[in-house]
Amino acid sequence: MNKKAAGNRGESIAKAYLKKIGYKIIETNFRYSGGEIDIIALDKEVTVYIEVKYRSNLNFGFPADAVTAHKRHKIVEGAKNYSLIHHLANAPQRFDVIEILGEEINHIVAAFEA
Repeated sequence: MNKKAAGNRGESIAKAYLKKIGYKIIETNFRYSGGEIDIIALDKEVTVYIEVKYRSNLNFGFPADAVTAHKRHKIVEGAKNYSLIHHLANAPQRFDVIEILGEEINHIVAAFEA
């Protein structure tokens, strides 16, 4: 499976999981000048910016290990852009990571802060 197909598979698994636990998916693959946010969802009244990392094995470490400080910074910048566009500057927000290893899901709630 190539990298793009693996990413799409991971995001599909994550979206199904989020819907199952009651999140409302607002947007997927939000693109901005600095990159992309995989999933933006609502957990009750909280806007959640979610990075999805999928791996089929541990050859390169745990999926969440790939969410580096640089990647976190880019996600926060994307969240700022999204908040401005959608007038959510004062709305509560959170940054989660969903790591998927094969079929196993690990949802890291409030994985990092802005």
